[in-house]
Amino acid sequence: MIAATVYRGEMIENTHAAHVAVVDAHGRLLYSFGDPHRLTLPRSAAKPAQALAVMETGALERFGFEDADLAMMCASHSSEPRHIERVRAMLAKAHANESDLRCGGHPPISDAVYRDWIKRDFKPTAVCSNCSGKHAGMLAGALAMREPLAGYHLPEHALQAHVKRTMARVLDLAPDEVHWAIDGCNLPTPAFALDRLARLYANIADAPDGSPLARIYRAMTSHPELVAGEGRFCTRLMQTFDGALVGKTGADASYAIGVRRPEGVIGIAVKVEDGNTMIVNAVVMHVLELLGIGTQEQRGALDAFRHPPMRNTMNVPTGRIDIGFALNHCQ
Repeated sequence: MIAATVYRGEMIENTHAAHVAVVDAHGRLLYSFGDPHRLTLPRSAAKPAQALAVMETGALERFGFEDADLAMMCASHSSEPRHIERVRAMLAKAHANESDLRCGGHPPISDAVYRDWIKRDFKPTAVCSNCSGKHAGMLAGALAMREPLAGYHLPEHALQAHVKRTMARVLDLAPDEVHWAIDGCNLPTPAFALDRLARLYANIADAPDGSPLARIYRAMTSHPELVAGEGRFCTRLMQTFDGALVGKTGADASYAIGVRRPEGVIGIAVKVEDGNTMIVNAVVMHVLELLGIGTQEQRGALDAFRHPPMRNTMNVPTGRIDIGFALNHCQ
């Protein structure tokens, strides 16, 4: 279903279909738009479940990983110096090397970082992958399991078999109900129904104090600058809501949020069909407004994501994004 329309002047330039699922702490579907059960590759939005699998190996205790390291395991970082330094420190704690990483370097998500790299003729290596924190965590997980580092990223490795079991369990699915492909960072990546992604984040937000999922919530909300980076939506969202929600993007326009509210925890998952990141951020902000999440002041602080400025190379306004859909009540 069409969720967003982009206008250039008064003419429609593009339309964007999207799907939304909102669930309660028990995974019951509360609200929806489009197909809340769409088989979805959440990509990096699944990182907290992958980080949970690493936690279950005992790697955090064995190698002295802090909450900031756990946040990096859940991150899609901008390759800012603090991100690269943190990943290198994680590798050192685990007595692993950058050469052990099976993710490749790539241009950074941050334009500011990219400009700096160009000025310095800097060539990104594996630690500069936006997923390098997850990979460093998985190296530590393999070591904690006393499994070889070689091939840690392959589906048949014992670590990835453990990740698959953990993923199914935390989603309350049978293992064969989670499908797998290969992600951009070279690790197995899951696919499952969109409402299960919302359920994962509701579980994270509802986890009892002292539990592994509660530690993931604390790590991400306490270190939002590590989860994404300067000016990025995930970072700004969690900073603005100051611990009231956890949010994470996934490549090709998936997004998931777990919200702690006095009236009960909810999980939100969004997928935009054409993979447009600007649109998924705007749709997420629209859903937060529809659900009354946060104050007007908090949502207003993120207005640049709800109404991103559309200007040409001469800084002349050229158009706008119109989002006006309503959520269907499912109870």
